[in-house]
Amino acid sequence: MSGQSNANSLPPPAAWRYSGNQLKRWRTKANVSREQLAAASNYSPDTIKSMEQGVRMPTPRVLDVADGMCGADGMLSAATGYLQREKFPARLQEYVEREKEAISRWSYDATYIPGLLQTKEYTRALIENRYPPLDEETVEERITGRMERQAILTERKPPVALSFTIYEAALRSPLVDSAQLHHLLQVSRLRNVVIQVLPFGQAIPAALLGPMVLLETHDHERFAYAEGQLGSQLTADPDIVSRTTERLSMIRAEALSPAESARFIERMVDQ
Repeated sequence: MSGQSNANSLPPPAAWRYSGNQLKRWRTKANVSREQLAAASNYSPDTIKSMEQGVRMPTPRVLDVADGMCGADGMLSAATGYLQREKFPARLQEYVEREKEAISRWSYDATYIPGLLQTKEYTRALIENRYPPLDEETVEERITGRMERQAILTERKPPVALSFTIYEAALRSPLVDSAQLHHLLQVSRLRNVVIQVLPFGQAIPAALLGPMVLLETHDHERFAYAEGQLGSQLTADPDIVSRTTERLSMIRAEALSPAESARFIERMVDQ
């Protein structure tokens, strides 16, 4: 991969689009309105529309209700076995695949605890309060997916070299409790993990521009990844990878050492 990918442009899974198309066709043929199906399945009409357009995965409940209302004789319900809920947002899916190939991962996070270091409770608080809101099935799948990614911490052979720099603002969030802080301390004791804290007083302009990740694969190909509110970018472009490396190096140079960072977090626990 020599260019870059804007993951927001990825189409929804084909199974979602096909099942949604069939849902709309059967509903129209049976003269069942979108509002009627929505009321019967306890979803909003806009959600049903999103499912029919393939933007959201048609849920088993909607398919089963529609099957009965439209007289599909099991043909709509049968789609359930072919649908798989995505554990990650579209913008993150390609990055996750590259992460599975990584031999090293180096990151900076400005506002949130990194996903690989999150407790399940912290993850749930973030995902459940996402806007626009997600349905319960998607929430559970996203939590599961994030927890499964954490296998990179301990289960890869040889171990992946992992370096995390976290801005103090992320640690001061009201979502961060003592359990999350204790978890950071526990993970920091792993031989392949380095955690550093960037205090408020040592922040540099590059630290205020948002999160960054640098990956290196077994083939020694390097990828830079950046995510914002409106988009994300995964790229192997040498210029962008170089700039990302420079910024991460500058931020890490200003951050506390791993030992000082551990003491910083310990003091937060005591407070």
